[in-house]
Amino acid sequence: MDRNEKALYEAKAAVLKALGHPTRLWMAEQLAKGERCVCEFVREIDADFSTVSKHLLILKQAGIVEDEKRGLNVYYKLKVPCILNSMNCVEAVLASQLQSQKDLMK
Repeated sequence: MDRNEKALYEAKAAVLKALGHPTRLWMAEQLAKGERCVCEFVREIDADFSTVSKHLLILKQAGIVEDEKRGLNVYYKLKVPCILNSMNCVEAVLASQLQSQKDLMK
């Protein structure tokens, strides 16, 4: 693997790592429905503002979300909405694993 190829795989892994936390994945899926204010996430996940902001910063640094400040509030939206298209495939893998476990129990 050459240097450019390695850099590309490292960049891809950074995106997957950002989505690899359950809270951040949930946030990204919520943003797929439309933009959200940080304050909404604070209420919905019962976390403090600092924790929510850190999760959103990780998603932003990975290029998954972008933000816009409006008055005192900051709103986030998915920068590239297709990022979650792979979740159908992830769910198919989970269903396959479940089916395999059921087959073993027979």
